[in-house]
Amino acid sequence: MARVRIFRHYFYMPYMVLGLLDAAFIFAACYLAIYFEFFQMTDYFNAYALEVVSAPILFTVVNFTAIAALGVYPAKLTEGMTGMMLRTIISILAATLFIGFIVYVFSPVFWALERGVLELASLLSIFILGLWRLIFFFFVREQYFKRQVLVLGAGRRAADLIRELAEPSSRQGVSLIGFVTSNGDEVHIGEENHIFTPASLSEYCKTHPVDEIVIALDDRRKKLPLEELLECKMFGVNVIDAASFIEREVRKVALDLIQPSWMIYSDGFGGVSATQFVKRIFDIAASLVLLLVSWPIMLLTALAIKIEDGIRAPVFYLQERVGLNGKPFNVIKFRSMGTDAEKSGAVFAQKNDVRVTKVGAFVRKVRIDELPQIVNVLKGDMAFVGPRPERPVFVKQLAKNISYYNERHRVKPGITGWAQLCFAYADNEEDTKEKLRYDLYYIKNQSLLLDLIVLVQTAEVILFKKGSR
Repeated sequence: MARVRIFRHYFYMPYMVLGLLDAAFIFAACYLAIYFEFFQMTDYFNAYALEVVSAPILFTVVNFTAIAALGVYPAKLTEGMTGMMLRTIISILAATLFIGFIVYVFSPVFWALERGVLELASLLSIFILGLWRLIFFFFVREQYFKRQVLVLGAGRRAADLIRELAEPSSRQGVSLIGFVTSNGDEVHIGEENHIFTPASLSEYCKTHPVDEIVIALDDRRKKLPLEELLECKMFGVNVIDAASFIEREVRKVALDLIQPSWMIYSDGFGGVSATQFVKRIFDIAASLVLLLVSWPIMLLTALAIKIEDGIRAPVFYLQERVGLNGKPFNVIKFRSMGTDAEKSGAVFAQKNDVRVTKVGAFVRKVRIDELPQIVNVLKGDMAFVGPRPERPVFVKQLAKNISYYNERHRVKPGITGWAQLCFAYADNEEDTKEKLRYDLYYIKNQSLLLDLIVLVQTAEVILFKKGSR
């Protein structure tokens, strides 16, 4: 299987292999650098074996986190070797600066990274990871990890499935070998797709390399070949419905393919009390750490707002949003628009919005305007990770037009979220519907692991200004 599920979140197997071997190679690079520097001091080297091991561990953890934060592992294959290596080099350089600061402060503990060892370890890491990337891309390009998928159906649901897999990154673990239809079925997919009617579905699967069958029939009650599917299942071919297939491959919920019964019978969509308790502890701890780190930035932002708009201008902006179970609360943000921005009523923020101030444009791009929401997290109105809270006037409108929209209020809203990582800013109803698909995936599969992934990869959103307005 090209996708592996860990704590209810789907990972692409090649990137898991890439990440695990990255960590091993980074550790080896650091250990080699230390050995090259101290190999003549064998007795000293052996006497301080613990410090010699702790330094590569620090080096590996910081570099691996930096690489993950800059989106190397979920990066689309369309970026190619060049894009992946560029992100990797930037990550290692940033990690080197950070580790250098740690070594300077805690030199008695991490002395093994002094005397040029840190710089040598970073250069070795870039060289070794570059060679490893070449090998990795050869295997991925040659499709050794691809699963051969047969789609049962060629109607509207099959067409929806093709649209969901339109992005090349969505098909990175899948090879669609054909669409099976019966005589008289309506066809809603293009002729470029392989559409055929085998004499026997089970015999076809036995004589062809089929790893999985995706059920995408428009009318499953009348045309589902249960006996043939059972025989395929017993033969070793995995059978999955289209909605679950899209959830696994694209890591979002396909709203056009699901029914309430799918949400009822599928796993997820239910928070465990113990998990929620740990999540709350995590939110409080993370909020306090972020507050400690970011207060100088928040102070400078407040001064910049005062300088641009005058001493009497308000620094913060309170705005009513919809929270857990539909309960309203006031979200706290740095004011990024003029004081009369909504004199004509609430509207979606637009690209190049004329209501945004000069300071506001900058703090929005780098997400500084969201920092005061730390207070909302400490109060319990929000979590660190969750669907972004929306305004009541928009919620009322969107809930009428988009199915399952109110389900996003089953968890606390967050400062950042899965939808913010996967999709750009929503400034219309269609974009909001697309973001809802990612929000529902998060709600269905929420875990502390997924929260950590979102938090680490939020750095990519900030640095590359993804989804900001």
